[in-house]
Amino acid sequence: MASLHIKKGDRVKVISGKDKGVVAEVIAVDPKAERVTVQGVNLVKKHRRESQTAAGKKIEGGIITVEAPIHVSNVQLVVKVDGKEVVTRVGYKRVDVTKKHADGTEYQAQRSVRIARKTGEEI
Repeated sequence: MASLHIKKGDRVKVISGKDKGVVAEVIAVDPKAERVTVQGVNLVKKHRRESQTAAGKKIEGGIITVEAPIHVSNVQLVVKVDGKEVVTRVGYKRVDVTKKHADGTEYQAQRSVRIARKTGEEI
């Protein structure tokens, strides 16, 4: 399963569709389907029946509005540069880190980090 360039909690700008131009936070990511759910974007109405949970808590019925997932290609990452929000592509680079074995000994390793292509800074 491949990972996506967008993670939960990222700020993104919608670049196509009915909500084009909206900047909001990602609230869920589905890498398998390549879809992300963005707060306040692609709102749909769902009809929900009144029911109860296993604990006996009552769930209200009626017509509710929820966010539906959109394809990851329809969003672009937003980063802050000098107080302004700027859209950017995502790149990856390897950085050296120090890790510890279970017995406490340390060793050098590398890990991949996301970087903003416009600024070169780590996200």
